[in-house]
Amino acid sequence: MTALEHPARRADGPGRPPARVPFPVVDEVSRHCLQEEEPETVHIEVHLPGTPDPARLRAAFHEALRRHPRILMREARGPWYRRRYEWELTADADAEVVTFPAPERDALKRARERALAEAPPLTSSPPIRLEVVSAGSDAASGRGEDTPEDPPADGDAPVGPGTVLFLTINHTALDGPACLRVLATAAEIYGGRDNSPAAPPTRTPDTAGAVPQPPADAPSGWAPPARVAKGSPEPSPGNGMLVAELPVPRRPKGSPFTVNDQLMVATALMIAHWNREHGDRPRPLRITMPVDDRPRDATMPIGNGTRLVEVPFAADELAHRDWTPEAIRDLLRRTSDRTRALKALARPQLGHGAALLTAPVLPVTIRAAVTRGLRRAAAPWTSTTLLSNIGRIPYALDFGDAGRAHAVWFSAPARLPRGLTVTTASTAGRLHLALRWSKTLLSHGDGAHLRDLFEHYLHATEHTEHTETEERGRAQ
Repeated sequence: MTALEHPARRADGPGRPPARVPFPVVDEVSRHCLQEEEPETVHIEVHLPGTPDPARLRAAFHEALRRHPRILMREARGPWYRRRYEWELTADADAEVVTFPAPERDALKRARERALAEAPPLTSSPPIRLEVVSAGSDAASGRGEDTPEDPPADGDAPVGPGTVLFLTINHTALDGPACLRVLATAAEIYGGRDNSPAAPPTRTPDTAGAVPQPPADAPSGWAPPARVAKGSPEPSPGNGMLVAELPVPRRPKGSPFTVNDQLMVATALMIAHWNREHGDRPRPLRITMPVDDRPRDATMPIGNGTRLVEVPFAADELAHRDWTPEAIRDLLRRTSDRTRALKALARPQLGHGAALLTAPVLPVTIRAAVTRGLRRAAAPWTSTTLLSNIGRIPYALDFGDAGRAHAVWFSAPARLPRGLTVTTASTAGRLHLALRWSKTLLSHGDGAHLRDLFEHYLHATEHTEHTETEERGRAQ
């Protein structure tokens, strides 16, 4: 039984202590490794065409919190010698979590900066905040550090009249999909319309009923993977971010690979290209991919519920060459085989080592020191980057008189040694990309170049249709 499923030890009645839930493995490891310079935040921004009523939206969000009580939690106090951290569940929020900042120039840019730099405290329930930002002021603000021009060109994030809901999450406690589920409940309460999740897309199986097996030619995971080459770092610590809107990549009908596989290949080729430009010798890449098996309906467990797998790429697979449609197709198929096998593999969220490391044998202060030491020692073996593909947003996010969401961006923390994360989601037939980086590794200009490389290689994954057709013709 995982801690997400652990029953709350609530003692009913007046004056009784609130329920407590032990930290899951993911939460404890994150808690041990917190840094003020680069807070572990997840940012979600939901763009609406209209403006919601403040009082109704605040009431709807608080009611959504009560309907998902696992989100109403704070870190319980305890002595230094305690053997585990615990979440203390509360009946209501400790403070107001929904705010309406005054309209200002570059409002979206400022809100993004806050989402990356200021984590909601773990000591206050819930460890999230929702800022309701007017987007209208940005339409005339010109091009800021992370804010595209108006009107947008293809590849830029649209900015114009409307409202943006900025949800900032302390990743030690919660992940993006769980908080999106809470926001979908708030939309349903506010708008009075059904926000039930849509059915997930299906994947064409190679063999009906077969259990995917790891490919025999999969690269070894023991060699230290490539790091993202240093660009033009900025003098200040923290994270930078760039968001973009792109077309969802097309794929041939009946293809064994998915859009997620196309995103994986585009990410790998982007980093390989970037590293070649900066003089790094070819090395294997490993890309961490979160896998989320939770239901998307109201029964979805709230917390950090994804498990992490690593998709390997050999150095020669990504070596500089003329990327013909045939070469791209072959790389997509190999990637598809690997991701399919990894998703089917039963594995703890962070692996067996993390579960052993967080066993409540020693006091948490001692385990914290050991965890931080092991993290530093294991840094050369940490994956090259993280690709978190949320996929098609399963909820309508229909806020009634404020309209239905037409864009949703997520971003994941980008602390070194990775220093770069790629997060994608799709809404209304468009792909919403967020590149987030450590400022000690990259600058905004570097992020813009990486975005261009990603778009180029993602577009290249579309040009495989004629080769697929030819291959089916030969098979017949």
